[in-house]
This record gives sequence, C-alpha cells and structure tokens, in this order.
Amino acid sequence: MLIPVLLFLVGLVCLIRGGDWFVDGAVGIARRFHLPEILIGATVVSIGTTLPEVMVSTAGALQGHSSIAYGNAIGSIICNTSLIAAITIAAKPGPVSKKSLTLPVCFFYIAAVFYAAVAYLSGYFSRTVGIVLLGLFLVYMFLTIRQMKATDPTGEEKPDNEPQTKLGKDLLLLVVGAALIAVGARLLVDNGTLIAQALGVPETVIALTFVALGTSLPELVTAITSVAKGHGALSLGNVIGANLFNLVLVSGMAITLRPFQIPAEKQLFGHNASLVLDVPLMFAVMLILTVPAMLKSRLYRAQGIALLIIYFSFCVIQFAF
Repeated sequence: MLIPVLLFLVGLVCLIRGGDWFVDGAVGIARRFHLPEILIGATVVSIGTTLPEVMVSTAGALQGHSSIAYGNAIGSIICNTSLIAAITIAAKPGPVSKKSLTLPVCFFYIAAVFYAAVAYLSGYFSRTVGIVLLGLFLVYMFLTIRQMKATDPTGEEKPDNEPQTKLGKDLLLLVVGAALIAVGARLLVDNGTLIAQALGVPETVIALTFVALGTSLPELVTAITSVAKGHGALSLGNVIGANLFNLVLVSGMAITLRPFQIPAEKQLFGHNASLVLDVPLMFAVMLILTVPAMLKSRLYRAQGIALLIIYFSFCVIQFAF
C-alpha cells in the first residue's frame, strides 16, 4: 500500500505544478492575441484538462469496462460543475461575458439532450451515436475558431509594466503543463482506484465519484490557480468547455471505439440509478450554473454554495445506497 500512496502524492505534485504552468501559458496566449480569457478557457484549456478523461474512458471502453467509460464522463460533468465551478463562484462571484458563453453553453445542451435521449429511449450507445458526438465536437471547434478570428484584435497597447511574454514560452508552458496534468491525473486515478478497490467499493461508484474526481483534478487545479491569479473567467470557461468535451469528445471517442449498453449495476428505488439520478443531476447542476450567467451576465455566491451542497449530497447517496 506504501507505493500507491507515494505515487498518489507524486501525481498531486505534478498536477499542482502543471496547473500553474498551464494557466500561465493560456493567459499569455489570450493576452497576446487580445482574446477573451473565457473563450480560451472553453477551448485550449478545456482540451488540455480533458485529456485525463479521454485516456481513462477510452482505456475503460477498450478493456470492456463500460461502467468506467460511462460513469467517468457523467461523473466528471457533475464534479466539474458542482465542485470545481462552485469553488470558483463561491470564491469570486461577479460578472461574466454572456457573448463568450453562448456558443459552448448552447452546444453543451444540444449534446446533452441527444445523449440523454439515447440513454432513455434505447439504453445502447452505438457506434453511430459516437460518430455523431465526435461530429458535434468538430462543428463546435470550427465555429469557435471562426469566433476567435472574428474577435477584434485591435486594442490599446499594454503598458510598459505589463510586457507580453514570448509566444514560444507560452506554448511551452501550455504543452508541458498539460503533460504534467495528464501524468499527475493518471497517477492519482490508477493508485487511488487501487486503494478504493481494496476497500471493496463497486466499479460504478468508483467511476462516478473517485475516477470522476481524479480525472477532474486538472480542472480543479486550473480553477484554484486561475482564481489565485485573478483569472476567474478562464476557470469558468474551462469548466463549461470541459463539460461539453466530456460528452462529445470523451464519450464520443469511447463509444466509437467500443459501443456499450448503459451500466445497470447500481439500482436506486428499483430503477437504474444512472437514469434516475445521474443524468437528471447533470442537467440540474448545469442549469443552476448557466441560467443566471445567460440571463443576468453574472454569477452569485449562492450558486456556488448550492452546487457544493448538491455535490456532497450526491457523493453521500452514491456510497449510502
């Protein structure tokens, strides 16, 4: 047990250092091209911090562990929203850019409705479903790149006391930070899962809670680092973008490689727990997060507190029933 614990700690160190470099690189790129931080967070940063989910879900699907592939994606969305975004909002509520949020939020709900419809109507995620989800990912990236190009690059010159960093350095920080985040998350998930299995925790519960939290640690590290450095918008964009990518990229990749049936290992009140609790909760927490942002162009501390309560209640239910 000593080696898994040591590797777990090494993974934590990699995540912390990687998150720090990753945020610095992303912010440097945003400033260089005069792009909104929330837009960078919803694209470049989200892809980087979603790498652990891609690796874990794809490996789970290929090895026949559909519970890991399915539960990781849904669980990560719930964790990203009701824990990670909640921490950001509770720590630093305030105005947000509705214009920058519109595209990722709309695409999330399109993908989520399609995903839920398949889950409730057939219960089987075929290769066609996976290809459709990957297609949505490509369309989203195309439209986002167009939006970035349409962003007015002109603006006031930066003052002398706030010089731009070199583009090469920003890109290096971004790549090395993403690599450390991926390695750190993998170490935490692999060794943490070994510890959880030793305690007799079911695979579905592990996927929805422990693995989901482990693969969401990059988003958590990015969120904490962003808030600490005064870039809360970057964190919010990262969470929403990562939630979208969990559906269209993570799930899309896993389903395309190996289609699977919705896991039915865990029952709640005599019904599939995923259909009764997990999928509805995914919609509920995203609505709590995005509706005030889209209607009022701001976030409130009460949202963060409510989401945190929901997340801890969700974890209790997973282990209590």
